[in-house]
Amino acid sequence: MASRSEVAAAKRIVVKVGSSSISGDNVGQLTTIVNALAAAHGRGVEAILVSSGAIATALPHFGLEARPTHDLVTEQAAAAVGQTMLMVRYQDALDAFGIVAAQVLLTAGDLEQQNTRANARAAMEKLLSLRFLPIVNENDTVATSEIRFGDNDRLAALVAELVDADLLVLLSDVDALYSRPPGEPDAEPIEFVTYGDDLAGVQIGDVVPGVGTGGAETKVGAAIHATHAGVPVILTSAANVGPALAGEPVGTWFEAAGRT
Repeated sequence: MASRSEVAAAKRIVVKVGSSSISGDNVGQLTTIVNALAAAHGRGVEAILVSSGAIATALPHFGLEARPTHDLVTEQAAAAVGQTMLMVRYQDALDAFGIVAAQVLLTAGDLEQQNTRANARAAMEKLLSLRFLPIVNENDTVATSEIRFGDNDRLAALVAELVDADLLVLLSDVDALYSRPPGEPDAEPIEFVTYGDDLAGVQIGDVVPGVGTGGAETKVGAAIHATHAGVPVILTSAANVGPALAGEPVGTWFEAAGRT
């Protein structure tokens, strides 16, 4: 896919959403994301959702207001509780469209070893062919600090590469990549990033403190990884997911390298 004008014709897309975009005051945006994915699914698109939010969803049940970043065991336990609750929320929203979600949990090691990588790809291909909606998350319950993806932006880029996606959409709390931190004087949104551009110094903003793990650096890094693999990227806000998938000029478009 060479340009945004071709987005509406994409056959396979990966959409990533972070914890802060679907938890707390933003919990209602989960429905916005599902509606946009269902619209794409309805026109024949094969869609994969990479969703954070399991730990954030479980925090109130652990009596916590912030992610216990220095307590790996509690994080793992919260992931086990929250993942089920998160999937129920997604399936409840998908029921209106007759779409069935499929949970896919991965660790970094799964995509680094040839056998497990091939298995993950085969399973995803089968789910897509049967018109299920794979919802991918890092397997936080068993992941350790040594093997974790660290953020689901990178995971989304790896999944987009794994399945040869036509497009990766990274959703954030901010509507685009900016030349300076959003809100500062002279901060300008960047509409287009040419493949290979130097992005040192640009900003997107940060996730809500205590909820997620990704930020500007991880999103730009994920976009660079995906574009190197030949997958173009749109970076925008969760509220803009519908227009983004319809090919409207929202967010930042990252041009991809040509595929061989």
